[in-house]
Amino acid sequence: MTNELSVAVVPVSMLNQRVADLLAGQLPPMWVSGEVSNLTRAASGHWYFVLKDEHAQVRCVMFRHKAQYVAWPVSNGDKVELYASAGLYAARGEFQLGVDSMRQAGRGALFAAYEALKQRLQAAGLFDPDSKRALPAHPAAIGVITSPQAAALRDVLTALRRRAPHIPVILYPAPVQGDGAAPLLRRAIEQANDRAEVSVLILCRGGGSIEDLWAFNDEALAHAIAASRIPLVSGVGHETDFTIADFVADVRAATPTAAAELVSPDGLAMRQHLGQLQRRLQRAVARQLEPRMQQLDYLARRLLHPGQRIAQQQAVLQQWQQRWQRAGSQLLQQRQHRLQQLRWRWQACRPDLPRLAHRLSQLQSRLGPSLQRQLQNHAHRLNTLAARLQALDPTAVLARGYSLVTTANGQVVRQPGQVRTGDALLIQLAEGQLQARVSPPAPQQQTLPLELPKTDGA
Repeated sequence: MTNELSVAVVPVSMLNQRVADLLAGQLPPMWVSGEVSNLTRAASGHWYFVLKDEHAQVRCVMFRHKAQYVAWPVSNGDKVELYASAGLYAARGEFQLGVDSMRQAGRGALFAAYEALKQRLQAAGLFDPDSKRALPAHPAAIGVITSPQAAALRDVLTALRRRAPHIPVILYPAPVQGDGAAPLLRRAIEQANDRAEVSVLILCRGGGSIEDLWAFNDEALAHAIAASRIPLVSGVGHETDFTIADFVADVRAATPTAAAELVSPDGLAMRQHLGQLQRRLQRAVARQLEPRMQQLDYLARRLLHPGQRIAQQQAVLQQWQQRWQRAGSQLLQQRQHRLQQLRWRWQACRPDLPRLAHRLSQLQSRLGPSLQRQLQNHAHRLNTLAARLQALDPTAVLARGYSLVTTANGQVVRQPGQVRTGDALLIQLAEGQLQARVSPPAPQQQTLPLELPKTDGA
């Protein structure tokens, strides 16, 4: 008891630091072989991974200034040899290897088996996209194949409760890790198909190493997934984890939560869409009802009591009767007026013989004196015109002693300048013609003689 009280009490950080110093001093750097798993490349450039074999595993860290000299793209499943120092990460008390260099030692056995099975199943057509079944848009029930203790189950149930709380969820329990997990997973799929109580299945578990997920790389499980009549969604591991079940499943989800979201309709979106449809339906019904209500009001206004309808018909009948009477009376008056006009016209066209005989007698008595006066007037006018014509007769002028002098071409000579000495002239007298020639001009006589020389016949 006294010895225990005398031992100094140290904090955890000091204990971890002492262990780290002890490991560093007792274990020199060495070459360690194993298979890379859970490789993570941090944004800082440092590598974090697990080195394992069939019986054990150890955490490793390779800092950026050393990882940059690795000459090939390291991936999970690579068989490697590390030159590393054993140590303790004091902040978390975790044993780890600090890697100084890495060299390739061949692909790991598990990864090689995984690749061989993948190629064999792909050649058999289990990965064919044409064989994939479509997921139901509104499943009646959702089945989940996983371990009841798995954190993935809580993620799936949380997502389903949030998105579609109205859809029943049925759990088909099966272990998701270990040697006997694959047959039980296969049995769970067969049981779900036999019971046929769900519309879609979710096969899920959380992330892990390739050993942790190895049950989902089982060939018999792959055939069971392909033979399932119920569409199956694989949600195994994280986004970077791929298993044979992912390739065979109808749909592969990156995480269990994503698988739940794929198989369930979004309740909020459905409610919003339903609200939109409800509002559209209300508007459509209103558009249909409004004209019907207006038509109903119009018909209601037109709807009358039978007594009112009879009274209206009687009023219309009375109006027609009055119009018929007025039309008949007007037609009769028109016919009577037309008859009177015809009578007047007939009377106007009937001859008045005594009056016409008296008129004829008067016209006969007036006709003789009128004709005599007309004849006398025309005779007087004729004499007047004859006297005027006689006065204008050129032969009468010639008879008084005048003559008409013309040139040889018949032009009347009115002045001496029209002819020249020696020109032939034709002189027309009252009784005959004379021909003469122009002699030199005599003195011009300004006036005519008052008396013409008498001829023998005067």
